[in-house]
Amino acid sequence: MLNTADHFDVVVIGGGHAGCEAAHAAAKMGCSTVMVTMNLERIGFMSCNPAMGGLAKGQLIKEIDALGGLMGRNTDKTAIQYRRLNSSKGPAVRSSRAQCDKALYALRMQEDLAQVKNLRILQGEATDILVDGAKVVGVALGDGSVLRTSHVVITSGTFLRAVMHTGEEKTDGGRVGDLAAQGLSDSLRRFGFKLSRLKTGTPPRLHRRSIDFSVTTPQPGDSVPVPFSFYFRGGRFPLLPQIDCHITYTNEKTHDVIEKNFGRSPMFTGVIQGIGPRYCPSIEDKVKRFRERDRHQIFLEPEGLTTDEIYVNGISTSLPRDVQEDFVHSIVGLEHAEFIRYGYAVEYDAIDARQLKSTLESKEVSGLYLGGQVNGTSGYEEAGAQGLMAGINAALSSLGRDPLVLNRWDGYIGVMIDDLILKGTDEPYRMFTSRAEYRLLLREDNADLRLSEIGHSIGLLSDEDYGLFVSKKANIEGLKVQLEEGSFGPSSTGLNEWLVASGFSPLRDRVIGSHFLRRPECSIEDLYTHGLLDRSKRLPSDVLEQVEIQIKYEGYIQRDLDTLQGMRKNEALRLPVDLDFDSVPGLSSEIRSRLNQTRPETLGQASRLQGVTPAAVANLMIHMKMKGRPDSHA
Repeated sequence: MLNTADHFDVVVIGGGHAGCEAAHAAAKMGCSTVMVTMNLERIGFMSCNPAMGGLAKGQLIKEIDALGGLMGRNTDKTAIQYRRLNSSKGPAVRSSRAQCDKALYALRMQEDLAQVKNLRILQGEATDILVDGAKVVGVALGDGSVLRTSHVVITSGTFLRAVMHTGEEKTDGGRVGDLAAQGLSDSLRRFGFKLSRLKTGTPPRLHRRSIDFSVTTPQPGDSVPVPFSFYFRGGRFPLLPQIDCHITYTNEKTHDVIEKNFGRSPMFTGVIQGIGPRYCPSIEDKVKRFRERDRHQIFLEPEGLTTDEIYVNGISTSLPRDVQEDFVHSIVGLEHAEFIRYGYAVEYDAIDARQLKSTLESKEVSGLYLGGQVNGTSGYEEAGAQGLMAGINAALSSLGRDPLVLNRWDGYIGVMIDDLILKGTDEPYRMFTSRAEYRLLLREDNADLRLSEIGHSIGLLSDEDYGLFVSKKANIEGLKVQLEEGSFGPSSTGLNEWLVASGFSPLRDRVIGSHFLRRPECSIEDLYTHGLLDRSKRLPSDVLEQVEIQIKYEGYIQRDLDTLQGMRKNEALRLPVDLDFDSVPGLSSEIRSRLNQTRPETLGQASRLQGVTPAAVANLMIHMKMKGRPDSHA
């Protein structure tokens, strides 16, 4: 039995993807932790689509995994289809995606959390954050009890004053079957947080047996799938049977039905005030914004192996139920589709993330951290990554250790947090590869090489997993040395014959192995095929992929590293907390306003604020030197 009179090092509010990562991280790092959630059965639940990963989102999951988080591991335990997107393109933009068994994902997450030492889970509603001065001292619950703590992580998702919309119907709640959280918004306002209304949505779920899949296009997964987790140890892989998704399309009749009912859409009648995601619009928004298109792609995605629910990806909607039925039945393959659940929109409160530090701690209230959709983001992966970092930093603070800040060159997680705390967002933020300036360095395949040392050093990545990492790293370096020291020549058995037969120039002189691998026509598999590497000493596929990428893209990688070296000088220069931007000469009133509003922590952050010019950055640098603070480094 949980004694609410006890003191906890960290209290996590919310049991979604952000809350799961935050609670797991804090407890695993040695802090007494309690997760407060309104529904124990919904911990780790996939509220919307039954998939993990995707473009740029796959990178986030790999980084969570590399640090020691749960999302990648649970994806591998529950995946029913794997696909690597952009596999024919360069490694900088390749991203993994997996369909998951929705019910099983939540179950496996709950099982994992139940085994974490130091973690307790409590069903209840957090209604208020208690402070003494500007420091957190506890969390008040709806039943009148109090959890005493000095560190709180709010991961409330889409539940703050949440309202669901289907046509003219409005229901309080952040998800079908779950209540809204009504108290925390007032608490956040009291602390000076600026709240805005955002919107997300979900499509109808249809009955599998009512769909004519014979007239749709099958979409199989990869024939040789790759695990999401670098530390997968499940024996056989994949663990579960792999199944197809299917593709169909809207048509002119579909669009006509939707367009005739714009007047019944809460989006267009002003009932919904929240801003929705531009890059994942509802079907009514697509029809209105892209009138020139005669069709939109739809993915029919199974929600699991033991359910008949099909998630209709691509037609998120808040139109009335009768309209949903009409337009869905106009789509090829869905003419006789039976509805299990109708689509709906959710409107909820989110904060202005510019009021957070790079640790995701409030700038005004010590010990208060926020992560996930409450910070204005969309997606499981974005939420999980923020929850992980908020939980890590709450734990580090509780333990009296230095915070962990990932910069833009450290990972997609760093890019996302930097974007949020400097620019905020007026619509749900979604991660894209284009947001990362150094995406060739921040590939999904090397997330462990970038972050697992950090994960182990903070006590999150286990010794056993770290041993696997050390072994992999040694194998990579060993093979690279072997290719640098070994060479091949025209006399190598069958080599020139293969090159000529493939339409390439034969070798005339001996060539170093790594130089040979740089040839566009050559892959590391070819080195094994033609006996240039010993098959009996073949290394794991992830090692081979890493070596091939590092060697083939060495010049481009080095160029980015050189650029990065200069960038780090400005980034490291810390701006004093008490710096009076109004006293800095040469700044326009607009730039002063932006700096005062965001209060960047470093010169690098200041340089990335919208409207802040290179000249303004130079003025800041000069001002710092004149004040005798040029060497305050992070």
